[in-house]
Amino acid sequence: MSRPVIESFFDPQTSTVSYVVAEPDGPHCAIIDSVLEFDPKSGRTATASADRLIDFVRNKQLAVDWILETHAHADHLSAAPYLQRALGGKTAIGAHIVDVQRIFAGIFNLEPDFATDGSQFDRLFADGDRFRIGQLEVEVMHTPGHTPACLTYLIGGTAFVGDTLFMPDYGTARADFPGGDAAALYRSIQKVLALPANTKLYLCHDYLTPERAEHAWETSVGEQLAHNVHVRQGISESDFVAMREARDKTLDMPRLLLPAVQINIRAGQLPPAESNGTSYLKTPVNLL
Repeated sequence: MSRPVIESFFDPQTSTVSYVVAEPDGPHCAIIDSVLEFDPKSGRTATASADRLIDFVRNKQLAVDWILETHAHADHLSAAPYLQRALGGKTAIGAHIVDVQRIFAGIFNLEPDFATDGSQFDRLFADGDRFRIGQLEVEVMHTPGHTPACLTYLIGGTAFVGDTLFMPDYGTARADFPGGDAAALYRSIQKVLALPANTKLYLCHDYLTPERAEHAWETSVGEQLAHNVHVRQGISESDFVAMREARDKTLDMPRLLLPAVQINIRAGQLPPAESNGTSYLKTPVNLL
């Protein structure tokens, strides 16, 4: 089983880690969880984070097969359309993105012709699907809980888990967004932790703790089982759900949640321009 060549890119503004994942003896690669910068005060986007990915791919003379999302992020905007125009590749996300689209189409009262069938993406993956990055085989694991559409990508003894797990000292993702479910998250984590102990886990985010001064985003199944503060071995589903639901009630809404969700359920595209040629994002007022 060939292990992929992995290059990580940390975006400090959103604490997001993006990845270029390449076959070891060929040019083919995929990009996972890209970032488009967004300033909510001015409504302007920027591409510095995505440009780092583009420069790396071009300098290494790689060919992008896929631009992958682990889920529709609520804390950063996807740069998938920008990357696709520059590098090619097919965009993909979990098939349950249709559930996320239906939920948020209602919350934001999106335009009547907004499609809730996932057609904004080139490919929708179901649990157990397999595809290739050149000679690398990728298996898809549906790992809902943080959102209904979360996926884990299994590639040659590594797993890209999105927001399902964080570093062991930080724990697990929240499950209180619309469509989230703490019990489903626990069960998804157990699927990940049933992988071999030496499976390398690559995370989508890292947040510092008082005990750790440097960011990290690579861990393993064995480390999570032994040390994860929320789901280490021996913690029951009921205990986890009680902890997760209590903790989620104390968390602030992510700074970019409103713009991020509206854009990411469109595969990173801006809403359709209005009659003046400008795109607009909505802010629900006094949402119940």
